[in-house]
Amino acid sequence: MDLSEYLASAARSIDVMIDRYFVDTTGELNKASAHLLAAGGKRLRPAVVMLAADAVNPGSSSEIMPAALALELTHTFTLIHDDIMDDDSLRRGVPTVHTVWDMPTGILAGDVLYAKAFEFLIRSKATDEAKIRATSMLAVACAELCQGQHMDMSFEKRDDVDEGEYLEMVRKKTGVLYAAAAGIGGILAGGNARQVKALYDYGLNTGMAFQIQDDVIDLITPPEKSGKDRASDLREGKQTLIWIKAKEKGIDLSPYKRDLTDAEIDAVIKKLEDAGVIEDVKGIANRLVATSAKHLALLPPTKERELLREIGEFFVTRSF
Repeated sequence: MDLSEYLASAARSIDVMIDRYFVDTTGELNKASAHLLAAGGKRLRPAVVMLAADAVNPGSSSEIMPAALALELTHTFTLIHDDIMDDDSLRRGVPTVHTVWDMPTGILAGDVLYAKAFEFLIRSKATDEAKIRATSMLAVACAELCQGQHMDMSFEKRDDVDEGEYLEMVRKKTGVLYAAAAGIGGILAGGNARQVKALYDYGLNTGMAFQIQDDVIDLITPPEKSGKDRASDLREGKQTLIWIKAKEKGIDLSPYKRDLTDAEIDAVIKKLEDAGVIEDVKGIANRLVATSAKHLALLPPTKERELLREIGEFFVTRSF
């Protein structure tokens, strides 16, 4: 099974659980909570949980599927809240939760998924000790996610954010959840401390690379393909790595912090490409993925380990 087939299979498994536990529920809050879940998604974090488990204990992923779902719930809760903070109107090709309902309902819908994530995490078939360690890892990740999001928002009020600060923000905002996905899979499958750390570090680096590529996608991918508002980061003045690298090359993106036409966005993209900004940004993401592959080398040589490595490569080559 190649990576695309595996990811499709993993997504179907998660979709079945989402349909079972979240879709067609009664009550407006439950419907709001299920809105983005039912809209689809690549289900990449659950796939990482499953592969990490099988990489240390072949066949164990079937025992910890609730934990895989838990990571998708956690991710979706952050999306709902991010959309509120960014006032985005489109996510996964559908209207965002707070635009369909209202802001208070959106906040509560995210809170429901946050709580449900821990409920499902401990439904996995594993030792109590493993469940405690996994719960602690997810709780720490959620706290860091909030810190990362706050850093991201605070950057909008500054014009002096440097690369180091940006990478620390990305580590917390995106890296730690992929790190937790891989680490939790290893923990619940009975992996030893060395294996779990290797998986955690793999997830941290690939997650950071994922976010950097996401920032590129936000700018260059049309909304009909990405399912998101195009160039929303640019319009909001977010201090992404693209913004930082552009500034280093003498390109000021602050005049674009406004509503933009497609022609204006195309012109910005060309300017950044001509200056080598996009190439520099992608180079940093590629180096992070190369580092993640070194961590995987500490695991037994299995098909699952190879698929984890391929996921890292996919993260920096995808266009949506």
